[in-house]
Amino acid sequence: MITLYGIAISNYYNKIKLALLEKEIAFVEEALPPGQSDAVLKRSPLGKIPFIKTPDGYLSESQAILEYLEEAYPEKPLYPVKPFERAKCREFIQHIELNVELITRRLYGEALFGGKASQETKDEVLIKVESGLTGLARLTDFSSYALGNCFSAADVVAWPHLQLVSFVTQQIYGQDLVAEQIPNFEAYIQSVESRPHAQRVNQERTSALDAFFQGR
Repeated sequence: MITLYGIAISNYYNKIKLALLEKEIAFVEEALPPGQSDAVLKRSPLGKIPFIKTPDGYLSESQAILEYLEEAYPEKPLYPVKPFERAKCREFIQHIELNVELITRRLYGEALFGGKASQETKDEVLIKVESGLTGLARLTDFSSYALGNCFSAADVVAWPHLQLVSFVTQQIYGQDLVAEQIPNFEAYIQSVESRPHAQRVNQERTSALDAFFQGR
């Protein structure tokens, strides 16, 4: 049995949760914010979430977790079979996380947590995120799923990340940079959310966000 630790407002937590559900892996959730207590650091070296408990021990970093789940539970694969197609899926994931989500994360403090980003930061992020999204559009047109007609690990990653980037850029810049650079974005989100597991993750994320903002 897998135990998933973290909080449902996290896009990386929801990435792993959706993967577990789509692969039909039995798991339980334990709500746990990131932290620096000894108890957390023994299980996640930097106190980050999500992390999981496996039959062999604890594992952190969402991409390592995703690949572990694919290898340890191969019955319902999320990655393509052919080596080049698998590599293209990994290329897509690395691009979206490093060149889009990670860049936008510099604005989360203001958009989500009541902090303040400098104008210099906002200007720099704007240029880099637009560039990252333009590059993403060169990899796929999101006509159905992220990489063709089949749901894959690329969607497990793109669905939570791009929604958050969309929300944050609207909050900071007054414009949805994702929708501007990816014309099929709205239809793509609807396609993913036609899946029952995505609906469950979305509902539970919404409930967690409502509780979070009410508690601020």
